[in-house]
Amino acid sequence: MSDDGIRSDWATKDFYKELGVAKTASQDDIKKAYRKLARANHPDSHPDDTAKHEKFKAVAEAYDVIGDADKRKKYDEARELFSRGGFPAGGGYGGGFGGSVNVEDLLRDRAGGGGGGFGDLFGDLFGGGFSAGRRAPRPSRGADLETTATIGFTEALEGVTVSLRISSEGACPTCHGTGGKPGTKPHACPVCEGTGFVTASVGGAFSMNETCPACGGRQLVYDDPCPTCHGSGLGQATRTIQARIPAGVKDGQRIRLRGKGAPGDNGGPAGDLYVTVKVTQHRVFGRKGDHLTVDVPVSFAELALGAEIKVPTMGGAPVTLRIPAGTPNGRTFRVRGKGAAKADGSRGDLLATVEVQVPATLDADAKAALDAYAAATASASSSLRAGLFESQVQES
Repeated sequence: MSDDGIRSDWATKDFYKELGVAKTASQDDIKKAYRKLARANHPDSHPDDTAKHEKFKAVAEAYDVIGDADKRKKYDEARELFSRGGFPAGGGYGGGFGGSVNVEDLLRDRAGGGGGGFGDLFGDLFGGGFSAGRRAPRPSRGADLETTATIGFTEALEGVTVSLRISSEGACPTCHGTGGKPGTKPHACPVCEGTGFVTASVGGAFSMNETCPACGGRQLVYDDPCPTCHGSGLGQATRTIQARIPAGVKDGQRIRLRGKGAPGDNGGPAGDLYVTVKVTQHRVFGRKGDHLTVDVPVSFAELALGAEIKVPTMGGAPVTLRIPAGTPNGRTFRVRGKGAAKADGSRGDLLATVEVQVPATLDADAKAALDAYAAATASASSSLRAGLFESQVQES
């Protein structure tokens, strides 16, 4: 992998085009494009396809640069800088600045703007001087990973620890990242003489270091490449981690687990793992935000005359629900503190909705009682639907 500094070959390489994204693409879009291309061209899936091997390397190089926000900024600045002109032998810089500009002035300041400008940029370009020496590869953060965990309804309310099997790109398990066939010995790269960098002329008396194209900055090469990774040093690593899903998690919620992503390079920190939680349905209870819901079957008599009924709660004793006389069908009652756990430690409510159940069959006594009720309320029953026909009368 390349280090975090700016390389001269960036002037001629379009990493956005390599990944098939626009220059204005978001970091998430760049990540998605890289993953798609890496899967499609991975050497493990195409051991005999040299073209896909080269494409995989090119895609990995592009993502290594524009997949990192800091490197991407330097890359864009370098591309812009080189598009304006070159470094003539006289020490000045021509092109888009409208004349010759003294390079030493650029190194000190960007148009009088202080630190953090061209001085910092050229410091990366030349490695702190016009002929930088060997530098050790800089640590880089590992990639963020994504996975899905399916848990039960009760587990979502109470919290649960789950086992997640994670696959990510890492060191080849056969060669452990060296790129060489096991049992063979490496030797110093003949191109860079074991430094990991080669010197490229930028124009005039100026030069800078770039990663050696032969060894990829590893400084060592093998005559016999690893048969598994074909010399790339990369492979798919699988591991199992234990992840704690907090109480009260909702279906579709995305949880971030810091440091559980892909391992970093050269001692860099690991990336993060994002877990999308899928919650299975419950036979009795439902979920509405931090509240639980339950449909409670009742009879017409209980709503008309009023009643006290028992309602279940999740993981606790039933509660008594008092239904006032004349309660309409579909009314929702609130039982406070019997819902899902909230982030602050409190709990939501239980929302109980009463639903009248009509019996499919009636015995003789029940039918006689209903017949008597129907006769006693006949006039009231007919008036219930009177309002349905008022609009027809008015329109006619």
